[in-house]
Amino acid sequence: MTDRDATPLTPRIGEPAPDFEAETTHGILRLEDFRESWLVLFSHPADFTPVCATELIAFAGAREKLRAMRCELLGLSVDSVFSHIAWVRSLESRFAVTIDFPLVADVTGEMARRYGMLMSAESPNEPVRMTYVIDDRGIVRAFSAYPMTTGRDVGEIVRLVAALQATDAHGVATPAGWKPGEPVLAPPPRTQAMAEERAKAGGAACPDWYFCKKETS
Repeated sequence: MTDRDATPLTPRIGEPAPDFEAETTHGILRLEDFRESWLVLFSHPADFTPVCATELIAFAGAREKLRAMRCELLGLSVDSVFSHIAWVRSLESRFAVTIDFPLVADVTGEMARRYGMLMSAESPNEPVRMTYVIDDRGIVRAFSAYPMTTGRDVGEIVRLVAALQATDAHGVATPAGWKPGEPVLAPPPRTQAMAEERAKAGGAACPDWYFCKKETS
């Protein structure tokens, strides 16, 4: 395997997101341009392809929800900026959507390699469907990878951002399938005394010493 074929490890949860400076449909952008907001960075294999089209349409539909959560969108593929512009214009014309978030033209694949988006068993030069959630400090908080044949659930990405922000705001965890407004999970007790206190509380909200729900409002 040559150095050109080598793919860096995917940035891990809790690590700083790799810096970048990239040409996009909104001009040159850098990671630092998003430091005052959260960022969903997602890759797609290629412009003018059907699964990718459904994803961009879905992200456009979630744009206002994410914006209300101080979260920006940034797409990426190895297509040129001219291809991106033509594709966005086509999608907006054919599907009556507004795609007002930038798309990175990563023609050399450098940014895709830095984010571990290239997986040779899937494609030698097109990124898979990677999604990163990066917080307003530039830290990777979550990531996922889908194959080229399977579109992502954008609603789940919105839910994930909301759950991470609830964790930061309230110092809690969120249960499976949690949605904003629903009860969250209190951190488990760290001492025997705290466990005894939880056990005495009981009730539907606290069925066992390690499992207690609480409201955030």
